[in-house]
Amino acid sequence: MPTLPTTLRSALNRGAVIPAMPLALTAERRLDERRQRALIRYYAASGAGGLAVGVHTTQFAIRHKKHGLLEPVLALAAEELDRADARRGEPMIRVAGVYGPTLAAVYEARVARDLGYHAALLSMSALIAADVDHMVAHCREIAAILPVFGFYLQESVGGRPLPYRFWRRWAELEGVVAVKIAPFNRYKTLDVIRAVAESGRDDIALYTGNDDAIVADLVTPFCVDTPQGPVERRIVGGLLGHWSVWTSKAVAIHTDCQAASRARTIPTDLLATGYRITDANAAFFDAAHNFRGCIAGLHEVLRRQGLLEGIWCLDPDEGLSPGQAAEIDRVYRSYPELNDDAFVAAGRDEWLSG
Repeated sequence: MPTLPTTLRSALNRGAVIPAMPLALTAERRLDERRQRALIRYYAASGAGGLAVGVHTTQFAIRHKKHGLLEPVLALAAEELDRADARRGEPMIRVAGVYGPTLAAVYEARVARDLGYHAALLSMSALIAADVDHMVAHCREIAAILPVFGFYLQESVGGRPLPYRFWRRWAELEGVVAVKIAPFNRYKTLDVIRAVAESGRDDIALYTGNDDAIVADLVTPFCVDTPQGPVERRIVGGLLGHWSVWTSKAVAIHTDCQAASRARTIPTDLLATGYRITDANAAFFDAAHNFRGCIAGLHEVLRRQGLLEGIWCLDPDEGLSPGQAAEIDRVYRSYPELNDDAFVAAGRDEWLSG
């Protein structure tokens, strides 16, 4: 059974900022390698502890034959991460999105493994009608190739309900190392935390993917009554689309959340920052239109900073929703302390030059 190197497992368990990488495209909707590399350099310079590639924010359509971008994007990111590791002197956690029915997911996991990725963020979205036995077997097959980062994706962007009994059995699989909890739902978030706590596993790292509740997730002690006695678990980091923008500020906020969590005292200013982040996320992710413009919204922020040339998506019909640009204007005005435009401006030319 493949395992993570000890240093990476320790970093994962301590908690890291892992942005979900957007896809940089030209106006012709082809991969913009220069700007894709610049994005990765931005995340590394921001202090992110890892990067997730080939996930929802990277656009699931990279897998379509007419685009053929899954392997090129994974390979480009791996090459750039090699350079980042050499500059930083410490490895970033490399997470590859793995999607599809079992045969397709096995293929993607093998490609990611061969390119040097450390874990597979395993989406269950393609198994929409599968029962728990089938889903657990699916996870077991992928875990035999790469350590598994579980993924509870919200239904509004293609996820499916995943009951407590699935997560309870999932937590018993030898090859699972972490879980991204992203149902945008408090009840379903608790299902995952309770299942992991009741399994007795203390080596499965909990990561938030709830972009609407980032600070709340990171500062809350989750106390679970288990057959072995009371267990407290904490969400230690995030693997987030929201953290693909304003990333250097996200790293600072994550540090503040961890410090507050250790002190067991949550400053009210930090809680207020949490609601500001949620409001900004509503604009970026287009909550007003059921997240239809969520990828384009992130692209728009990166375009304004000069990291992307435009907001193009692989689907030509995918773009900003009516009024979304104005909402992004509003949160820029309302929360200037959350953006990292000055940081990007200072490093952008260097990141774009290589």
